[in-house]
This record gives sequence, C-alpha cells and structure tokens, in this order.
Amino acid sequence: MRQLTVRTRALLVMVFLTVLTLVLAGTAAYLLQRVETYRTMDDSLARTVTEFIQLGEDGNDPETGEPWRTADRLIYVGMQRTLLAENESMVAMREGNVRQTPNAQQPVRLENDPQFLDWVLAQDPITERRIQTVTTDVSTYRAVAVPVQMAEDDSHTLFVLAVDVEAGMTALNRTFLTYAGVGLGAVAITGVVGWLMVGRLLEPIRRLRQTARSITETDISRRIDVHSRDDLGELTVTVNEMLDRLETAVTSQRQLLDDVGHELRTPLTIVRGHLELVDAHDPDDVVATRDLSLDELDRMSRLVEDLVTLAKSAQVDFLAPAATDVDLLTDQVFDKAALLGDRRWRQDGTARAVVPLDAQRITQAWLQLAHNAVKFSEPGSEIAVGSALRGGALRLWVQDSGAGISPEDQEAIFSRFARGTNSSRTEGSGLGLTIVDSIAQGHGGWVDVMSSPGHGSTFTIVLPIQSLEMLETARPTSVTSLTSLTNPGGTR
Repeated sequence: MRQLTVRTRALLVMVFLTVLTLVLAGTAAYLLQRVETYRTMDDSLARTVTEFIQLGEDGNDPETGEPWRTADRLIYVGMQRTLLAENESMVAMREGNVRQTPNAQQPVRLENDPQFLDWVLAQDPITERRIQTVTTDVSTYRAVAVPVQMAEDDSHTLFVLAVDVEAGMTALNRTFLTYAGVGLGAVAITGVVGWLMVGRLLEPIRRLRQTARSITETDISRRIDVHSRDDLGELTVTVNEMLDRLETAVTSQRQLLDDVGHELRTPLTIVRGHLELVDAHDPDDVVATRDLSLDELDRMSRLVEDLVTLAKSAQVDFLAPAATDVDLLTDQVFDKAALLGDRRWRQDGTARAVVPLDAQRITQAWLQLAHNAVKFSEPGSEIAVGSALRGGALRLWVQDSGAGISPEDQEAIFSRFARGTNSSRTEGSGLGLTIVDSIAQGHGGWVDVMSSPGHGSTFTIVLPIQSLEMLETARPTSVTSLTSLTNPGGTR
C-alpha cells in the first residue's frame, strides 16, 4: 500500500484539527445553550406559578369584587391573564377530568397527550410544588402542578403549567444545524486553502526532491533556489551547503583516484618493463633489475602508507591527545631531524609549556617539514628547527636556505600529489605537505609558509592554544591544565 504524501498527511491533520475544534466548540456551546434554555423555561414556569398564587391569595373575583369562591373561577381568570409563549400550555384537572384548557390558538395541547394526563393524575394528592421533567411519546415537558381548593369546592383542582421542551429547543437546534452547515463549509474551504498553502510551504522540499533526482554520479552541480528565510529556507541553504561539500568530496575522490592511478601506474610500468627485458643469464642485469624493482615497490609502499594516513585524518580517532612537554618534544624532533641529511642544523628557540596534543602526529608532521628542507637544500646549508608561544598559539617551524617556492606554488603545494613547478626534484609521493596540513587541521590549526625563490623557506605549524584546549575537552584524557605558557624568546 502506497504511503500518503507529506502534503496529504499535513492536510488531513489540518482538517482533523479544524473539525475537532468546530465539534468541541459547537458541542460546548450547544450544551451551554440547552442548560440556559432549561433555566429560562424553569424561570418562566416559576414566575407564572408565583403570579397565579398571588392572584389567588391577594386578588378578588373581578366580576363580584369578592374573594374567590371556586377554583374553577380562579383558574379561569388566571388562564385569561397569563400570556403564554408558543411552547407553553396549561390544563386544570379535578377528579380525573379535564376542567379547563387554554384558548384554541395555543399550539401545545396538553389535554391531547394521555401520558401527560396520567402523570397529572399521579400527582394527586400533591405534597409539594416543584418543576419536574415529564417524558411522553408525544414530547418532553417541564411541568409543575399547583393544587387549588376554595371555600365552595368539595375537592381540590390541579392547575398544571408545562413547557414543551422539544418545541422550545427547536430554535436552538435550528441554529446549530446552521452552525453545522457553516462548519462543513468552513472545513471544505480550509481543505482547499490548506492544500494550496501546504503545497506552497512544501515547495522547497519538492525542489529538493527534484534536485536530488537530477543529481547523478557525473553531475552534482545542481542547487536549489532559496526563496524564503524561514525554517524551510534554512533547510534549503543547509542542503545546498551539503551538496557543496558532497561535490567537493566527490571531486576530490575522483581526483585522488586519478592521481593514485597515475602515481601507481608509473612504478608498475617501470617494474614490468625491466622484468620483461631482464636477461636472466646476466647476473649483473638481474641484480640491477631487482634493486630497481625493490626501489619502485618501496616508493609504492610509501605512497600507500601516505594515502592511509590521509584517509585516517578524517576519522574521529585520528588524534590521541595527551599532555606534552613542548620543550622536550622540540629537543627530540631536533635530534631526529639532524640525522636526515648533511646540513648545519640549528635549534632555533624552544617553547617551555605543557599542552594537549598528539605528540606522534606532530612529530610526523614536523619531521616531514625537516625532510622537505633537506630535499630542497644543498649539503652544508643551514636548517633551523624551533618552537615558540606567540599570539595565543604554539608555533613549530622548520627554516631552510634552499631553493625556495614561487608565490604561485605556495597555495598549490598543500594539494595532493602537488609539486613545485620550479623544482627539478620529483622524488616522493607529493603527499607530504598534505599530511602535514591534515595533522595541523586535526589540532585546530594550520600551516603557514614564507618563501621566495633562491632565498629558502620557512614552514610553520600554527596551533592555537584555544583549539588545543577544546581538543582536550572533546577527547577526555589524563591531560593536565596548560602550564608555564612562557616564551623563551626564540627567533624565527
């Protein structure tokens, strides 16, 4: 079974809430009006009974001017003086017989309802005057019976006043039938308007669906137009930003695969070509081919290791921060770097502080910079390694006096498999600086480069202290608070 669309579900909820509101409001109003109508009926009956009793107690027969002699005469005059509503009526009964009724124009005829008359007979003898509800096959009444007996009467007469409840409720029922009709019309209008409004509100989602369908493996450049600043507009902006990141990731992945294929194809071609041409009967040729093949395989192995490192840099557990003595770390990196080549190594300042960072990854990045300095400088030239705390950041640098980097290459060298256009040296995978930059970014920092052709280069890993503290909070370890954040005055 096909699931309902969001638009349909939203419309159904809207219509349901509208109907529920109308029903609850109408029911509450109807019940309150019924109670009020009942109260009005009872008040009218009570007022009429009171006036009738006062007429019997205080009044005189208008024909004789003397006190009332019979109940029939009192009831007759009382009926003549009582102005009945359309749904009201009265009747007088004595000894089981109807004695008097209202004029023939009165629509409610109590004398024609046998069940009501039976109820009246059941009130004899009556002990109290109270308004009661009487239900018959003809209608439902609110009625009160008043016993009347004068001096010349042998028995008392029951004077009964009643209100036809169903007739009294006719106007109320008619009003709420009209309310129901208007409510149904309102629901219909709400449904139409709601359908259009929900469709307009969900327009960004519809465009999102269409854009998602139009995105293919080869074309992810489509974006959704933003037409509002509400929640859906923000959703559209967020989706567009996600598509930007997705396009960047896919493009980067495609470029990576192309570059990896190119980088691996070269050593494979070299190895295959030499193996095909090797003279198996010439020991020197076999040894030379073996050495060349092993060298190419080592290069491929380094490339794969570098790619694995870059892949891990996107994972949460790429870094394992711990409290690190930067002074000691600088000494250790300097000692290791001094073994990389025949250069004049100089320790150019040391930061005396304990900070939370991944010492192994920082060492890896720092030594990569030192390795590059060796690779692009001449034997006997000076290379400086140092660290310092400046401007709220820990700075770790390597400075050489080698070939330098042209301005147009300084941004590109951090891309994968990038090499300087002015460099004649092509050894290496071209991933070294990319790994350095990934390690710096993992610590919340970046890599600065200052260089000019022929005057050497200075690469600096900049790690803001605030970012390191956040890294410590995000990855709970036994790291202690930052201490001794003093700058020994090292130079660059």
